[in-house]
Amino acid sequence: MTKLHPRPQFVRKDWELLDGKWAFAFDDAGIGLAEDWCAHLPTERGIEVPFTYETKASGIHDESHHAVVWYEREVEITKMEKDVLLHFEGSDYATTVWVNGKVVGEHRGCYTAFVFNITDYVTAGENRVTVRVQDSMDTAQPRGKQRWIKDNFGCWYVQTTGIWKSVWLEYVSPVHIDYVKMTPDVDARKIDLEVEANAWHEGVTARATIRFDGDLIEEVSATLKDGVAIMNASVLANGDPWSMKVWNTETPNLYDITFTLIEGNTVVDRVESYFGMRKIAIEGEKILLNNEELYQRLILDQGYWQDSDLTPPSVAALELDIDKIIEMGYNGVRKHQKVEDNRFLYLCDKKGLLVWSEVGSTYSFSDKAVANFTAEWLEIVKQNYNHPSIITWVPFNESWGMEDIHGNKKQQQFTEGIYYVTKSFDAMRPIVTNDGWDHTISDIITLHDYEENGEKFTERYADQEKLLSNAFQHNGFRHPFASGYENLGKPVIISEFGGIAFQSESGWGYGNQVQDEAAFLERFESITSAIQGLDYISGFCYTQVSDVQQEINGLLTIDRQDKVDLARIRDINQRRKK
Repeated sequence: MTKLHPRPQFVRKDWELLDGKWAFAFDDAGIGLAEDWCAHLPTERGIEVPFTYETKASGIHDESHHAVVWYEREVEITKMEKDVLLHFEGSDYATTVWVNGKVVGEHRGCYTAFVFNITDYVTAGENRVTVRVQDSMDTAQPRGKQRWIKDNFGCWYVQTTGIWKSVWLEYVSPVHIDYVKMTPDVDARKIDLEVEANAWHEGVTARATIRFDGDLIEEVSATLKDGVAIMNASVLANGDPWSMKVWNTETPNLYDITFTLIEGNTVVDRVESYFGMRKIAIEGEKILLNNEELYQRLILDQGYWQDSDLTPPSVAALELDIDKIIEMGYNGVRKHQKVEDNRFLYLCDKKGLLVWSEVGSTYSFSDKAVANFTAEWLEIVKQNYNHPSIITWVPFNESWGMEDIHGNKKQQQFTEGIYYVTKSFDAMRPIVTNDGWDHTISDIITLHDYEENGEKFTERYADQEKLLSNAFQHNGFRHPFASGYENLGKPVIISEFGGIAFQSESGWGYGNQVQDEAAFLERFESITSAIQGLDYISGFCYTQVSDVQQEINGLLTIDRQDKVDLARIRDINQRRKK
């Protein structure tokens, strides 16, 4: 990764990226703890962090499953007058960290970031950081597209084990900001702010300074109470009611905001951030962005690369994907079964690309799976809340991990619980509770259909009332709603379709493979135009951006080469604007 901050929406000036060469060892015999590998890792093998051992980019490329892996590296501490924070943007799955042989913390999860304050464990100069990660083929942990058997199958791919996102050090004041929550209120032309800090004593003030293109817009402050300061600020320049700069796909305006903590008369912490003024809402069967109807032209994006699997090889690779997506005439992505690198979300914020944020599914239903999923999901929502590009939350997909949801009340209540607890933290974004079919309560009704023929597509979906009743069966065995639920006049989106693949001796796509570009474009136009012709449909999501291992139905190859004329794809996609 290039020297872009791993979390561009929460930047302090004193930080050091720890990506690069680490010592590495497999612990197949499970002896590392007993033999105190936390004191010294007995290995001469290295690995390139943040790439997992399964990938070529790691320097190892062993695709077999190893349940326990260890990492170690020396880290130089240069500022003992500061607190030292050690950040992990992502490590799969159960991670324990030692500094100089002492445990500093543990974390469970794949898709969430975590941080440990290691101040009490370090000395000036070189310090040893050791990491142990335990992963499994357990279907009760959120795993997404990671296989849970020995070989790839269907649309499940090589597993991801250990550190797979960036690691970095950060120097902060002993009194510092832990988290900020920014909620735009477009109608009131203001931004609501909530600052959480580790200060529980009196006399600490939080201040927020808002600028646009360098010009001061507003500055507000509040005293912390119980570690929290709540503020709101106007986004109008000199009170001019027409001066608010909205964020949308055409003009992705971003306001800069600086958060400071003041103790006495001294600024003790400063965080640079940004926000976008945008409103996502649902009125009847329409989805609105900033009070205007939004027709969503999404593309499914699984975020896999040829030599690095789930980990993007560079910031440039992330930017290339976004630029290609926009070039093809899409205005958003459904980031499928993965929480992408924070720098991807930053680039979507900057470039105006809409994001449906999804998480990796579990593949069994139990109290253990419910607990694992709920804890990780709530972390994901909190950590990614401030990105204006994220306009929809998608906690569940195609009943994965809830195969009996159509009639199983306990599984239905699980989705309802996730819906309501998500709404309690984020009241502004729509939630799709079970993308594809068998919806319980859901703000958008989404359907998956890989029909090859546009005329059949049109005929099947012509009768809206029939389509959205449980008399209709999708794919011959799925219903639009779980038993006991019904259509309440919500927007409808075809959130998976297409998946066209060229003729190949290996790999697969949806339906019959095509022989050449002309046949590909004819089919693409037929099914896309069929959806565009249905007035009650609020948008679509085409499968998919690029090939992924054995799944060869991307518009791009896995190394991001165009398969077809992207200008033709753009022309077809943009025939219907609203």
